[in-house]
Amino acid sequence: QVDKVAELVARWFYCALSQEKLRRPIVACELGRLYNKDAIIEYLLDKSPDKTPMESASHIRSIKNVTELQLVENPAWSGDKESIKGDKYDDLQAARFICPVVGLEMNGRHRFCFLRNCGCVFSERALKEIKAEVCHKCGIPFQEEDVIVINGNKEDVEILKKRMEERRLKSKLEKKSKKGKTAAAASQQEPSADSPGPSKAKNGKDCVSSSTGENRQIIFTKSSENGNPSAPGKVNKASTSAKRSIADSEDKSEAYKSIFTTHSSAKRSKEECSNWVTHTAYYF
Repeated sequence: QVDKVAELVARWFYCALSQEKLRRPIVACELGRLYNKDAIIEYLLDKSPDKTPMESASHIRSIKNVTELQLVENPAWSGDKESIKGDKYDDLQAARFICPVVGLEMNGRHRFCFLRNCGCVFSERALKEIKAEVCHKCGIPFQEEDVIVINGNKEDVEILKKRMEERRLKSKLEKKSKKGKTAAAASQQEPSADSPGPSKAKNGKDCVSSSTGENRQIIFTKSSENGNPSAPGKVNKASTSAKRSIADSEDKSEAYKSIFTTHSSAKRSKEECSNWVTHTAYYF
């Protein structure tokens, strides 16, 4: 028969993968087994063909399948310092961590659970006595499916396996649906080959191409007077007529014209003009 105390110590105080003592950071899988985080990382990074399959970690495919636990230290635990000389009793079931709500020791005698969303660890008694939809420690909301029993019995492991398979199947379906939506959106954005393009001009004189601004200028010069096309660099005669001085317009009064320097009243005689050396205000 297997010693129950030794079995509890092996499950609660040692890593299920490397069989070493549990040390921070400690992680737990979706089936409630405890591991050292560095052991899980080494296991996932090992891609050699002669890698020995581990039953305790066969369901772990990525680091996302494990949750880092937020454990509370036991103030009464003194570690391995007392048993160095061998003259004191070494309590194998002295727990290093406790429940932050009730204060029970995490040594295997009491059922413990952790929340998959935040990683906080509580005793099952605390979750039953203080019922809430929010974590007692960090305040993150959770559901019944997020509560995972640590080192549970066979029935607990079977229930956790079913939940794990359902979650993974659901995540696969969601990824496929997202890929389908992105592909459909990309196909809609790409213009099809049979779609009608921009209308092409049959006659160069009637339509204007919108590709470059130079074409617009050329076609604009073609619509000049008497239908004679002009070069794109030359200026049309109609545009020069619009640049006449406002002072030369016939429909304006003499008072309005006298404002401008081009008017006869603004011009000075030779006597009023100063020498070319001395420039005064009368010099224009």
